[in-house]
Amino acid sequence: FLAAEQVWPAVKPTVLFSDVHLKTGEDGRSQRADFVRFLESLGEQDCGRLICAGDLFDFWFEYRHVCFSGCFDVLRALAALRDAGVEMHLLCGNHDFWAGRFLRDETGFTIHPDQAEMDFGGKRALLFHGDGVNKADRAYRLYKRIARNPLVVGAFRLIHPDWAMLIAKGVSHGSRTYLGVADPENGPEARALREHARGLLAAGAADVVICGHAHAPALETHPTPTGDGLYINTGDWITQRTHVVWQDGEFRMERTAK
Repeated sequence: FLAAEQVWPAVKPTVLFSDVHLKTGEDGRSQRADFVRFLESLGEQDCGRLICAGDLFDFWFEYRHVCFSGCFDVLRALAALRDAGVEMHLLCGNHDFWAGRFLRDETGFTIHPDQAEMDFGGKRALLFHGDGVNKADRAYRLYKRIARNPLVVGAFRLIHPDWAMLIAKGVSHGSRTYLGVADPENGPEARALREHARGLLAAGAADVVICGHAHAPALETHPTPTGDGLYINTGDWITQRTHVVWQDGEFRMERTAK
């Protein structure tokens, strides 16, 4: 038996979110300020682990000696969480799959280019952004292969950052238009991700499957070989302001007021 004064240490909460799509211009100033307040609140809540399931930025590219100044306030808030001891992970999405050294060394993210396996109280979780899962989107799957090619990355790095941002804004707008269906929860990306997660759970590949990308929050139970598993989509922070909290062995969906 435990002595009366002995207690088990509480596990700090894990916070998961995705699809913030931070913009660097004046039109993104209000959203960046709201997101900074959200990050600061995590420090006040004594968050232990922060996981972004992709598309933190509307566009991110890493040069050797410069970074995009428009996101400085957010980068500073992330660094403050690192300094406070928060464990931070970034699963690269289709808007920030060029994340690398700067986000790792200067803000403290562990970068996961494709997918990651993590533990949630003894439950095996498989996490990824979700872009490219929809096999019907052949154009994007080809673009992803080209854009990640080291030769293409090296050539893009030769473009001045100001011009790179102009190009990226056009590409990002097209991507958001593609995802901007009237009913995201029943759109093609959401359906593809749900079926993919259901297959992974049924095959016993994980106890929990977590992703973003579809801008369609979900917390669903599906069968696994040993019982019930979970499919979680964190939704998005750009419009719905949803995020997921794991604490005391349970996942819950929360929404940050605008």
